[in-house]
Amino acid sequence: MKTSSKNKQATYAYFPGCSLATSGHENNSSIYKFCEKVGIHLEELEDWNCCGSSSAHSINSKAGTLLPQRNLSLAEKGVPLMVACPSCYLKMRSAHKGIKNDAEAKVVYEAQMGKDFDPDLEIVHFFDLLTKLDKDVFEKNVVTSLNGIRFASYYGCMLAKPPLLRKDTRHNGILENTLQKLGAVPVSWPSYAQCCGTYLSVAKPQVATKVVDTIMENAIAAGAECLVTACAMCHLNLEIRCSLEQQIPTFHFSELLCMAFGVDDHKKWFKRHIVDPVPLLKQKNLVDSGPK
Repeated sequence: MKTSSKNKQATYAYFPGCSLATSGHENNSSIYKFCEKVGIHLEELEDWNCCGSSSAHSINSKAGTLLPQRNLSLAEKGVPLMVACPSCYLKMRSAHKGIKNDAEAKVVYEAQMGKDFDPDLEIVHFFDLLTKLDKDVFEKNVVTSLNGIRFASYYGCMLAKPPLLRKDTRHNGILENTLQKLGAVPVSWPSYAQCCGTYLSVAKPQVATKVVDTIMENAIAAGAECLVTACAMCHLNLEIRCSLEQQIPTFHFSELLCMAFGVDDHKKWFKRHIVDPVPLLKQKNLVDSGPK
């Protein structure tokens, strides 16, 4: 971790990815705000590109390999790289490990990128930042309790990781444990790691609608008042592909963190949600009961 002598903040290189930079702008913004609150400085990679996600490799395997590798080449040596999107995190970690474990791949990478490969580059997910925080950070920064709001933690399928990364740190439980500290109440339910359909939302929307409806039904049946996601793409699918008449709001994890930490930007973030979370938040006395 790099520490700035000027402001004594921990500094991370940051790869937002396509979803957070566009449809998930409120997720991106709330991550920045939360990190500011806890003394973490994010420096966005300059001129980053799409990581290839789940589609590039199925069309052009070479492009699917080079896209995440180019992003790795942009990272400054000695500075850990934080990735918020689970799919992007998966691609970047897999690309790095693939080069590190293959001498021939390393030669190709260095020829393509025109720089030495950094075998020690630390690539972390947003969840990993939480586990590195001092224990008293939450006690010092929490301004508002989440007042018993019942939530279903939705991790999605990407954080389950493929065999290549199975020995990596597991992230299950972080949503529940963190939000419980802030006054929210997790429910037990079966769909916390079920795929939302990802990019089938574009290619075969009827397939995405079927799985999203099941996820929403299971959350409601478990007594959840809202869903909390770890992935901006999952958040988008849960909002735009659900066809049920009865739906509950879906929050980005970082939005609720910011609410508890007293960041008032959430008022503009929630305007970007398709399923309005404000009625639930008013019911829980988490926002003003006056006009929006």
